[in-house]
Amino acid sequence: MNFFEHQAKARSSSTRMVLLFALAVGGIVLAVDLAVLVLLGTQMESAGGIAVLLFVSTVGTVLVVGLGSMYRMASLRGGGESVALQMGATEVPANTTDFQLRRLRNVVEEIAIASGVPVPKLYVMEHEAAINAFAAGYSPSDAAVAVTRGALERLNRDELQGVIAHEFSHILNGDMRLNIRLMGTLFGIMMLSIIGQRVLIYGRGGGKNGGAILGVALVALVVGSIGAFFGRMIKAGVSRQRELLADASAVQFTRQTEGLAGALKKIGGLHEGSQLTDKAKAEEVSHMLFGEGLSMSGLFATHPPLVERIRLLDPSFNEQQLQQLATRWMAAPPDGMQEDLALGLAAAPQPLPPLAREISVTPPMIAAQVGLPAEDDYRRADSIAQSLTPELRQLTAQREGVMPLLLGLLIDDNPAIAANQRIEVAARLGEAVAAQAWSLRAQQLASLHPMLRLPLASLAFPVLRLRPRPELDAFLAAVHAMVHADGQVSLFEYCLGKLLEVQVRESLDPARYTRFGRRKPGNVRREFATLLAVVAQSGNGNAMAAQHAYLSGLQRVLPRDHLPYAPPAEGVLTLEGVWEGLDALDPLAKQVMVEAITAAISNDGRVSVAESELLRTICAVLHCPLPAMLERG
Repeated sequence: MNFFEHQAKARSSSTRMVLLFALAVGGIVLAVDLAVLVLLGTQMESAGGIAVLLFVSTVGTVLVVGLGSMYRMASLRGGGESVALQMGATEVPANTTDFQLRRLRNVVEEIAIASGVPVPKLYVMEHEAAINAFAAGYSPSDAAVAVTRGALERLNRDELQGVIAHEFSHILNGDMRLNIRLMGTLFGIMMLSIIGQRVLIYGRGGGKNGGAILGVALVALVVGSIGAFFGRMIKAGVSRQRELLADASAVQFTRQTEGLAGALKKIGGLHEGSQLTDKAKAEEVSHMLFGEGLSMSGLFATHPPLVERIRLLDPSFNEQQLQQLATRWMAAPPDGMQEDLALGLAAAPQPLPPLAREISVTPPMIAAQVGLPAEDDYRRADSIAQSLTPELRQLTAQREGVMPLLLGLLIDDNPAIAANQRIEVAARLGEAVAAQAWSLRAQQLASLHPMLRLPLASLAFPVLRLRPRPELDAFLAAVHAMVHADGQVSLFEYCLGKLLEVQVRESLDPARYTRFGRRKPGNVRREFATLLAVVAQSGNGNAMAAQHAYLSGLQRVLPRDHLPYAPPAEGVLTLEGVWEGLDALDPLAKQVMVEAITAAISNDGRVSVAESELLRTICAVLHCPLPAMLERG
């Protein structure tokens, strides 16, 4: 299953979740109505009175469930950060000196670069000795990855890489968005149980009404248990298969099974396992954890059996071996950092390709790589990270340095346009920021390898989104002004500016960007024609070659439509009207879209490094993250 099929399946899972939720609410309503009928129906003197009573109880129950879900969804509007903080996790500083946290950040940054997505916010659950992790958020732009301190202490680098790759699979494939909706939705059907518990705790000793209060509390608990039953069934049904798919994706990414299998073996062999100490919080997020957060089995288990997961990675493994590991580790628990030293775990970096290099690609090949990084992408990501100068890496971790750094990437090579851009930046962010951006451009960014620009933006993003909202609004205004300074901005600079705008806006209001698209290519003909015309015009020196490139792309996506090539009069700025429509495409339609863009860019059969980075940028704007390497080793 590729990225687009994963996304389509996640959308169908959302629909199924809504149906199961409706069935759960129906079961709860029936149970409440039955309890009301038994307790109060005998006191009604007419059928009409009973009908009114049942109507009131039905409406009241639906309101309790609905308002509970709405309340919980509102509390999660902040996205991944909200979930991590509610789990009691603490943020990992960008410039941390803790060796375990530094290793975690390095692994996450490399996988983010390889995947083509922003670096997520990092959190650690300091008081959890178990081995576990989760990814939460509505989109990659607001994603948060949290790991337990036990995972940092017990796992070596390969094992930690396997766990993080598993979580990145959830980020890329739409699982994360589904999981956070599930949290909010299921809270509503647990409301009666929560109310019953609160009444029992605070309603004791209620005088002459104590018996009635106790009765109401017991009824709420019994009916609430129905909600708990349905909730666990829904989580188990949605989560189990996706955990196996995430395991498979992690292996495909890292190209080795030992890391992920080793992490699972340590979960099974260590006393702490993967179970969290805060059972109430673990219950709510159990479906999004790397390992079982609670002791559940059978129908309610949110994860496949641990031995089954290990055997899929290591077919020779058996439960007897797990017992042997448990016995060995009881005397001497594993130390991940010491294992790193003993195993000599360090990736061998690869040199970046020369700027003149061209590669041969096909549209289906590129579409198959979207959201599906491989082991060579991971090695290339390490090379990319090491190719950035220490000064640039330091700026990505500084609150005051990220804005000038990102603005510096957008400065045009044309001095006249650059002068207009500087005026716009100074007017919105001050002359000091403008001066630093132009200084960085002159000293380091002008000669930056094209393959380093998107990773640099990815590394800077976690620190950028920590700035106050008014500053981010001013930054976005400056980015927009730079892109539109003269109407002669290059296509890459325009797309990079648009990508920054999209990612920052999504991080500011993540709950607004939760929907899977449903549009078909036939509904966005104009948008397709415009995008392909701009791409063709940008990559070809003469009108005839541009027309061939345009028609090559159009044939992929709208083969039966006759939409003549018309070079946009406003150039790249014409793209302002296409993004919303194209981003709302059905996941499988997006696959065809990526193939069409690739066909237009590679019409001559070859793709340069600069063209490949343009392709990655356009795909990123449209939420189709393309890994670091277009060619496969």
